[in-house]
Amino acid sequence: MNTKRSTELINSSIILAVGTFLPKLASFVILPILTAYLTKEEYGSYDLIVVLASLILPAATLQIQTAAFRFLIMAREKEEEKKRIITNIFLVMVPVSVVMLAVVYFLFPSQSVTLKVIVCIYFFADAIYGAMGQIARGLARNVDYSVGAIINSIGNVLFLLILVMKLSAGLKGAVFTLFAAYTLASFFIGYRIRIHRYFDLSARDPQMIKKMLAYSWPMVPNAMSMWVMRASDRFVISIYMGVTANAVYAVANKVPSILTLAQNTFSLAWQENASVSVNDDNVGEYYSDMFRNIFDIMAGFMSFLIGGAPIIFSILIRGDYSEALNQIPVLLMAMLFFGLSSFMGGVYIAFLQTRSVGITTMVAAAINLIVDISTIRWIGLYAASGSTLVSYIALFLYRVVNVRNYITLAYDVKHMIFTFAVLAVQIYLYYMHSLPVTIVNMTFGAVFFILLNKRNLALILRKLASKIKKKK
Repeated sequence: MNTKRSTELINSSIILAVGTFLPKLASFVILPILTAYLTKEEYGSYDLIVVLASLILPAATLQIQTAAFRFLIMAREKEEEKKRIITNIFLVMVPVSVVMLAVVYFLFPSQSVTLKVIVCIYFFADAIYGAMGQIARGLARNVDYSVGAIINSIGNVLFLLILVMKLSAGLKGAVFTLFAAYTLASFFIGYRIRIHRYFDLSARDPQMIKKMLAYSWPMVPNAMSMWVMRASDRFVISIYMGVTANAVYAVANKVPSILTLAQNTFSLAWQENASVSVNDDNVGEYYSDMFRNIFDIMAGFMSFLIGGAPIIFSILIRGDYSEALNQIPVLLMAMLFFGLSSFMGGVYIAFLQTRSVGITTMVAAAINLIVDISTIRWIGLYAASGSTLVSYIALFLYRVVNVRNYITLAYDVKHMIFTFAVLAVQIYLYYMHSLPVTIVNMTFGAVFFILLNKRNLALILRKLASKIKKKK
């Protein structure tokens, strides 16, 4: 185990955990408000608007903000190069974002002018916030990135309390909340990293733009394919079963999304760490060790969530959404394989192989859509959750094979089979729908998490103890 690299990864993960945990926590705080103060139709529409942003923004910006992160990593000691990268990022993003607003406006012909305008400014704020976050990470300003995410989360909750709960602004208030929160966070990050220092029109460079777009554009089909896997379910459900059923499925995703919190935290740190260490002598051994870590972290969290999901669900969800409970184990398993696939995506990024990221995701997206459409008339919501699981398994297996073109990784297959067997037993217990069994299942999940991650937990505890000792 590369202790230095692992320590760096843990440090980054802890910092970024704050920036990923609070937004996720905020989503659970606002969920009871949204489900209580919006009608099912309004909540279904809100969910579709948010999902639509994840489709349009990557295509509109050509994902050039992802190039900001990767290219700035290579230019951290070169001030002029950083200025050139950031200036040209915005020279691309701002014009295309303005064009995007006009397109978005006409996507909602049946909605009021006010709502369409609010949706447009929300999309623009989302795009700028995404760029600011990637720039901050590329400049190694992870603390500023995380604080920006905290501001975004707190702003989201406060504006929602005022506009939706207090003023009863409904769907318009809920969408305006997103715009206001993203705008506040963008201003903070821009101020902290002193973004104005990097704007210089004399640094405009068509060749730099071409180089960054060559890196970023293959991420567009990747992002759109991810949208197909995540969001097409919503649209297929809405078409075949109605917006109300979509609201049920959206709620079903809330508990599994806790698992993506662990994945997102590690993935953000892993992308940076994998890119920095790509030229190390023992990179294959190090990547293999990190895969074992992410597998144990994700499987451990899933073990605990399978047991605790019914209790968490009853605390967070208001209204009649009991149908959503049966979808949760399937979606949890899907998120586990998504996390493992994202690890492989970090390897691709480290080797600048964004084309492979896009190709592998497109294959999985096609599988998702085909399975979803062909089975939804027969098994209803299980078609959506099941197709998501199948597509993420396919994505993971495809990348395991494909990544061999760039590096050889070692896998502890026996350990993985044993872990999946334990999770299968827990899923069986989950479907018994018994409170005593649920308590036992959750307790076992907590113990299993600790057993899987005892090495990682010991490393974290030693790090914390060392910091405490230094302070004393």
